[in-house]
Amino acid sequence: MVNFISIIILGIYLVGIWKFVLGYNNTNFSRQLPTKLTLALLWPALLVINSSYRQNFTKALKGRN
Repeated sequence: MVNFISIIILGIYLVGIWKFVLGYNNTNFSRQLPTKLTLALLWPALLVINSSYRQNFTKALKGRN
């Protein structure tokens, strides 16, 4: 059961990275690759602690509105 939950959490993490990278151009962040990778890998922590990141993460996932 623990392995199943771990796989689900890992899947959610990877999908978050994938969707953020695909929509990265819709954010206000710098277009540099190191910045993109860092922000993509740290998305769960930044989503919780940083409101500006949260807004940009939403833009990346949903596109510009």
